[in-house]
Amino acid sequence: MRLTQITHHDLDGYGAATLVAAYAEPARIVHVPRYGDVGPVVDDELKRLGKTKAAEMVLITDLGIEEPTIAFLRRFAAMNRKRDAEAPHRLVVLDHHTSSIDQMRRQGLEPKADAENPRLSRFDLGDPSVTVLVDEGSSATKMVETHRALFATREADPARAEDLALLAACVDALDLWRKDDPRFPGGFALDEIFWDNVGTLVPVGHPAHDPFVARLLLDATARLRAGATPAELERAVPAIRGAIVDDLMRDEPGDDPALTTRQRMARALARSDALFHALSDGTLLSFALDAGTFQRVSDLVMASGRAKRLVNVQRAGTLSFRSIDGTALDGARLFRGGGHQDAAGGKLTSGTAFSLVDAVAQVEPVLNPPKSAAADSPFAALKNWKG
Repeated sequence: MRLTQITHHDLDGYGAATLVAAYAEPARIVHVPRYGDVGPVVDDELKRLGKTKAAEMVLITDLGIEEPTIAFLRRFAAMNRKRDAEAPHRLVVLDHHTSSIDQMRRQGLEPKADAENPRLSRFDLGDPSVTVLVDEGSSATKMVETHRALFATREADPARAEDLALLAACVDALDLWRKDDPRFPGGFALDEIFWDNVGTLVPVGHPAHDPFVARLLLDATARLRAGATPAELERAVPAIRGAIVDDLMRDEPGDDPALTTRQRMARALARSDALFHALSDGTLLSFALDAGTFQRVSDLVMASGRAKRLVNVQRAGTLSFRSIDGTALDGARLFRGGGHQDAAGGKLTSGTAFSLVDAVAQVEPVLNPPKSAAADSPFAALKNWKG
């Protein structure tokens, strides 16, 4: 069964994704930075699932259940009632926010206490294919470990078992702010490593992004398990990161190990089809690239002749344009921005973007407004003609 995971863009959300990937093989992982962005994400997912014949599973972790999500839960169950009884979609929600229980109650959904865990609440949506669990005493990462039978298709690699268990324990200690837990300092160190590296080398949405972050977290956790202090771990991160890039670039044509990790990754990203979406005017759009990496990638792409203009959209809604034909500023001006002829920036009207697809949907119609039907008329040329 095809698995899509929708999870939070923080250490707990990525910890949950790391453990899910150890027990299953997600086809897609969607990281949502703000709870306010959950509504559009799940709406898109519901539309997609409504068109698929084969049964799929959606796993939502660490996103806080609010009104848009509750509406999605009910619409998901309603959609399932219309499907073939032999092929219902499955939905699993693993959350740990107390406010989620409050929101569910406001919508008439009462929690059912678990007999073995008094802090675990279950919610009945009237569909056996929908499982909603809220555990106030656990992080989402720990919940994934505890409830993996709901989605697992394999056993974890035995060589990683201890690292996975320690990662879950460290994230649990940090996320629930258990300062007296001996794993808390390690969780704090992992959190700093996560934020320093989650967006610097491999952007969100690229096929290598989640494997890169997952391995970084697990390799860092292995150092903690071996007795490294947070300070020692911090100093070891460049070597850990370098080793991961070595493996990623092993079969990459033209790789130069003498370059920095960022320069090496930029070369690979510049050749990547998965990184870009070509807009109708030939501009290449990327999403969530680190500013320094975008500069290097855009230079390489334009030098290769692949495009004359690129634009990178950040989650916060900022846009960076680069060009070799003086059109970067033209693009930025359309988004209330400015700068130089070949290096400029602007801001999305909506204020944020949550994915490459969302960024394309917001940028394309502004850069390349659709022609009106009147403009295509054979009489359009005569509109302002005076005889």
